Amino acid sequence: MQDVFIIGAKGIGNYGGYETFLRKLIETDKNDKEIKYHIACKFNGQGAMDESKLPGAQTIDDHHFIYYNADCFKINILEKLGPAQAIYYDIAAFKECIRQIKEQNIKSPIVYVLACRIGPFVGKYVKQLHQLGGKVYVNPDGHEWMRAKWSKPVQKYWKVSEAGMVKNSDLLVCDSLNIEKYIKTTYAKYNPDTTFIAYGADVTKARLNSNSAKVREWFTKHNVKENNYFLVVGRFVPENNYATMIKEFMRSKVQKDLVLITNVEHNKFYDELKKETHFDTDPRIKFVGTVYDAELLKYIRENAFGYLHGHSVGGTNPSLLEALGTTKLNLLYDVGFNREVGQNSALYWNKDYLNLAHLLEKTVSMAEKKINKLDDLSTKRIINAYSWELIVNRYRKIFLQEKVQ
Repeated sequence: MQDVFIIGAKGIGNYGGYETFLRKLIETDKNDKEIKYHIACKFNGQGAMDESKLPGAQTIDDHHFIYYNADCFKINILEKLGPAQAIYYDIAAFKECIRQIKEQNIKSPIVYVLACRIGPFVGKYVKQLHQLGGKVYVNPDGHEWMRAKWSKPVQKYWKVSEAGMVKNSDLLVCDSLNIEKYIKTTYAKYNPDTTFIAYGADVTKARLNSNSAKVREWFTKHNVKENNYFLVVGRFVPENNYATMIKEFMRSKVQKDLVLITNVEHNKFYDELKKETHFDTDPRIKFVGTVYDAELLKYIRENAFGYLHGHSVGGTNPSLLEALGTTKLNLLYDVGFNREVGQNSALYWNKDYLNLAHLLEKTVSMAEKKINKLDDLSTKRIINAYSWELIVNRYRKIFLQEKVQ
């Protein structure tokens, strides 16, 4: 039996890439007799784990629950630390993994760390793990240090932390070929051992239909009609190119809405963008808040005329995979990460003046046959390269320390 400890996500199934990954990993691999998962979750603070909302979870006590073949333990965090609590959380979780490994006398454990938050501190814990016969795997995520939301000192910390994680890991699991290339090139002096395993998505249709009460309630509330809107889903941060998408949409003559599913509450960037673009004067542009109901979100994706993806930082983005698996027409910001995923199943735009505006106008007069062809290509792209069964099978191989082809 191979024991795999996973730390770095807030919980299982919460709203977030790593949280969704954990849920899909465990659900897909729930009958595995060769691997035992141990998952760290947050006990308190933002995004704290509440397993009562996770179908199939069995509560043992307030710090412990079982989810299929995963033993899940909750870590108390110090909320007063602010943004630094994420660093505290990962270190506390790593310590708890080592404690459990010692207590249960676990042989050859793997600790899989999601993201590069604790690089300056991780060395001593990796050393302890190695002394116990274990290995540490790291998912470096994307270029966190490039995100505009961070101040210069924080960006510098992220860069130093990334280097520390690369230096101390036994294996780096990159969810993008571009990220894998970046790690190998940037940190060549550490001779990092890397592998590529993408994020996953599914192509099953939403269980809701146009007559479902929650569907009609949402569409009526936001004055949106099926197949009459372009959709954006993602974190409301500058590097996701909201400014370009909104400006270009306002410059276009398309008679459809731009529906933005994102969290803008108490957001300084939102106020700055409104001042810069005056998007509030364009009735087509609709910020509709967040949608945490997975089935409703899937229906909204399926019934968009097109999806706009502006992410410019990071590896394989979950919202892009979900869009390719569900939305007929996908318009992606032309950067290596997005081309790697979308290939010939999507259309691409850049930041040049009127580039996206003209592309939007072109799509609304595009022949249905062409749109259906792109829809078919994007669905096949997900099935052939990003299905959860495929992704989980590759993870099983690295956890069982087999060669990933």
